Amino acid sequence: MTAAPTLAALGRPSPFDAMASEYDRSFGAGAVGRRMRAATWRRLDAAFRPGERVLELNCGTGDDAVHLAERGVRVLATDSSPPMVEATRAKVARAGLDALVEAAPLAIEQLAHTAAGRFDGALSNFGGLNCVSDLPAVARALAALLRPGARALLCVMGPAVPWEWGWYLAHGEPGKAARRLRRGGAPWRGLTIRYPSIGETRRAFAPHFAQRRVAAIGALLPPTYAEAWAARHPRMLAALDRCERRLETVPPLPWLADHYLLELERRA
Repeated sequence: MTAAPTLAALGRPSPFDAMASEYDRSFGAGAVGRRMRAATWRRLDAAFRPGERVLELNCGTGDDAVHLAERGVRVLATDSSPPMVEATRAKVARAGLDALVEAAPLAIEQLAHTAAGRFDGALSNFGGLNCVSDLPAVARALAALLRPGARALLCVMGPAVPWEWGWYLAHGEPGKAARRLRRGGAPWRGLTIRYPSIGETRRAFAPHFAQRRVAAIGALLPPTYAEAWAARHPRMLAALDRCERRLETVPPLPWLADHYLLELERRA
């Protein structure tokens, strides 16, 4: 791996710092989380080839970086949370993949201040971009780091999720059922979480990127907070997963999913 790039100082603690030690157990270990991640991995495997260099935003605890590196892809894994970065480094070391993965603290908003060179692709998985207020600025900064023709896979939480409406209404929490529809986003741990539609994200990136594909991640599958329900209904969960994978690009599923996976290509 090349020497570490020059990265801007992060400046303030991340609300994700406290989640680093529990993240794998709360998301990655659950049946729903595993199926959602497997769905994104199929697309990562189709997009990125061995030897290519990929920039990962909001890397979390490093599952995606390890998956790509195991397939010979070189990864610069970044996150705004230093504890998440440390968890990634530890996971990479345990897998013996230090030569292929470098992990560094970097907030998405600071992409324009990096000196990381050019990349063959980029990845933002499971909602990192929902924490960003200015998607067009992110698009400009990311475009400057990617070669023409590079693929960018963005997994974003969408605004309209029937599973979520039904779940929280059934549990007597109408405020949570409608949280993604609030104008201006929803407050969470000192952040504002926004839920841009597919069209809004596509338009933000359109000056620099062309859309290649969009798919549902969690339209028929329940959200990860329904893990207890999923554990009681493994056969139904498997059937929902099979059906979702067959229909993942068919409207309106991507527009009604917990996350949508938007695949873009850097314009020449």
